[in-house]
Amino acid sequence: MKKNISYRDKLLELASIYRINDIRNYTRNKKYLTTAQIEHILKKNNVPIPNEINKSIYEIHSKKIIKPVNTAGNAIGNFVNSFVNKAIEVFTFAYKGIEFSCRLVIRSALRFFSFISVTTINTLNKAYNFKVEERKANKVVSGVVAFTFLTFLLVGGTQIKNILSEKNEKKIEIVKKLEIKNKTVKKPEIKNKTLKEIKKNKPKKKIDVKAKKKKDKKIAKLPKEIIPKKEESVKEYVLPDLNLKTETVLSLFADVEYDLNKVRKNKLVKPIYFTQFPKDLDEITSVQLKKETFIKIILPLVVAENQKIIKDRKKLKSLFSKKMTTEKEKLWLRQKFKEYKIRNGSMQELTKRMDIIPVSVAIAQAAKESGWGTSRFALEGNAIFGQWTWNGRGIAPLLRTKTESHKILRFPILRASVKAYKNNLNTHKSYKDFREKRLSLRLKRKPIEGMKLIHTLDNYAETGVEYTKILAQIIEQNSLEDFENVKLTNSMEKKELNL
Repeated sequence: MKKNISYRDKLLELASIYRINDIRNYTRNKKYLTTAQIEHILKKNNVPIPNEINKSIYEIHSKKIIKPVNTAGNAIGNFVNSFVNKAIEVFTFAYKGIEFSCRLVIRSALRFFSFISVTTINTLNKAYNFKVEERKANKVVSGVVAFTFLTFLLVGGTQIKNILSEKNEKKIEIVKKLEIKNKTVKKPEIKNKTLKEIKKNKPKKKIDVKAKKKKDKKIAKLPKEIIPKKEESVKEYVLPDLNLKTETVLSLFADVEYDLNKVRKNKLVKPIYFTQFPKDLDEITSVQLKKETFIKIILPLVVAENQKIIKDRKKLKSLFSKKMTTEKEKLWLRQKFKEYKIRNGSMQELTKRMDIIPVSVAIAQAAKESGWGTSRFALEGNAIFGQWTWNGRGIAPLLRTKTESHKILRFPILRASVKAYKNNLNTHKSYKDFREKRLSLRLKRKPIEGMKLIHTLDNYAETGVEYTKILAQIIEQNSLEDFENVKLTNSMEKKELNL
């Protein structure tokens, strides 16, 4: 079974996989790094971080987080209560003033109506010679006045209550806003939204026309080899580290209109990054649907790593044309020499190793080594390419003999496995022929395709040539060469999907 490792350990695994030197130096000097510091260093080096917060971290730091939040909330609550009490006092004083003025009006009205009642009785007696008792008439008039007074009180009271209730509601809204500011902000959930709806809601950016023209003039003066191409900013849909079901994955693909036929035609793929495979992927009865689901999960991960390598190659090419390099550029070169395991600082060797892996080869090997995403190593340890280890954490094969001590290397997320696979082919001595053949294609300006390089990977498995034949068969049967030139779609920002 898969062991539950802490969130800190997962971050340290990612740091070791991506070879983050800052974290290594701290650990060598026996300095302790907090989880937040490790996350900051990883984000600084563009390392994808798993969307899982371990419960132990919360339990350790809950007291440190909750106590200041509670104190701040209590202080704000006391301030709001005092503000509300003062406001109520003001409104009560105003209400008393209105009540006093109403009494004055009613008294004057009663006197006026009493005067009218006396005069009307006298006039009626004189005109019609009809004797009416003043007491009875006064009772009738006083009843009418009382009725009007009651209606006035009811109408005026309801209006005053409405005014007070509206002001109280505004106070409550102010209190809620203050309380929300003190709480931790949650990431917005995106549910049942298509990409078209997201694009409609995107705010339009204002373009500085003068600045753009100046920039274009500066770029036009540069040599053609140094002119930078427009980088593609990508909106990443990162799937959470949950026990996803295949049904949920298929519905997600339908919502974002993820179709492999469109990808083959347009050569564009949506950057949907899964952190793990669905646990019930093997339960799909249709073999074709199972293969397509596997390809849809793996394809964006491979393309993302290749685009990262292409970006590094462009930067390396720009450094070739420079006579002087800055300290920042020198530091970047030192990091790349360590990443690609080059000790003599040879720029030619770095150019040879820093190159893409054909997408068809990566998908074919992932399908072969992981059983199309259904093997125990893939489900328990995100091990797509079956890489061995003798020192690190791994999963022991069930058919391993007593004399064997190797394990299958486990990874915190799927993309980390793709990263390690890319480094393996670009640095290990067993794949020197692969790199030489790829370099010759570059020099001849020919496309780097899987079928031209597949025969150089016979050292990847014990079966040798038979292994490469199986890979070639997988590429041909599933038309994987159609994905060689696929790129990520252009977008603006990074999103996280909560399912």
